[in-house]
Amino acid sequence: MHPIGIVIEPDGVLHDTGAAHPETAERLRVLLRLIGTERIQQLQPRLIDCGQATEQDLLRVHTPTHVQRIKATANLHVRLDADTLASPRSWDVARAAAGGAIAAVRAVVSGEVRSAMALVRPPGHHAEPDRAMGFCLFNNVAIAARHARDILGIQRVAIIDFDAHHGNGTQAIFWHDPSVLYVSTHQQDLFPHTGAAQELGEGAGRGRTINIPLRAGHGDAEYDAIYGALIPRILERFRPNLILVSAGYDIATGDPLAGMTVTPEGFIRIAAHLVNVANVVCAGRVVFVLEGGYSAGGLTEGVAATLQAMAGVVVVDDPPGPLRRLPLGDALEYLDIYDEFFPL
Repeated sequence: MHPIGIVIEPDGVLHDTGAAHPETAERLRVLLRLIGTERIQQLQPRLIDCGQATEQDLLRVHTPTHVQRIKATANLHVRLDADTLASPRSWDVARAAAGGAIAAVRAVVSGEVRSAMALVRPPGHHAEPDRAMGFCLFNNVAIAARHARDILGIQRVAIIDFDAHHGNGTQAIFWHDPSVLYVSTHQQDLFPHTGAAQELGEGAGRGRTINIPLRAGHGDAEYDAIYGALIPRILERFRPNLILVSAGYDIATGDPLAGMTVTPEGFIRIAAHLVNVANVVCAGRVVFVLEGGYSAGGLTEGVAATLQAMAGVVVVDDPPGPLRRLPLGDALEYLDIYDEFFPL
């Protein structure tokens, strides 16, 4: 087995959104219980200390006004938008979530572990430079990517996002940045209603944003082809030094906020394909950071499957053959767009 790291901060339950909110503290509680089971303990994971992101860490991604707005929610209950809430401890918890993503990256880059997973809340990929939205206060993955580049000297970072909802915040943050590749598979016509295939970045960053919108109902076969064949070819051409994954388990069958049909076996294959390509392009350096997942069963089964794939308990072969003969689902419609920047 490969040495894997897990970041999980029990105080994450102190971000109080209320029992009726989809992004509730129970999401973290079920994962805390999962990590304690024999199913996970037999993988011999190393638990990595979380720590809080500094304001300087946050300011590499977010505007001073946004950071101060979230800081001002300390000791208060605040509705930041229709879906996004802050409670008296959310400022601390949100910094710990970003700090957890940073800690996972540092552990992988230093060689302490081969790969790592940050099981943090609140999620992050909807948070834009100047605003919170979609349950997200700070953009954890983006903060970790900037830390990797600016502090750890990583030259090229790829962010792969398999959440059912498009990561509009991550896209906006790196829209002009040629050193960060952002690839998102997501359900089309779903919140936040961004992520069209024609959204490619601008200026020096043009072609460094790749969106793969998919119709509801896609499941294991389509995700297997996309993550086993299409995305590895893109990554082999970009040659990142580190891969970060926005891991959203709301693509699971039965998730209340989306309409995809990925099973635990599908999650194993998605994660294993990403591990495979990381082994090829960046010495296995891959970090998974929790985003969505609003069904307790889909979340726990998806995370367990991902950890098994990271540890090498399950190994899969990448689908061979010409891309156009694989079950890529709606991604087939957009191959010519991707081919302009990454000949496939």
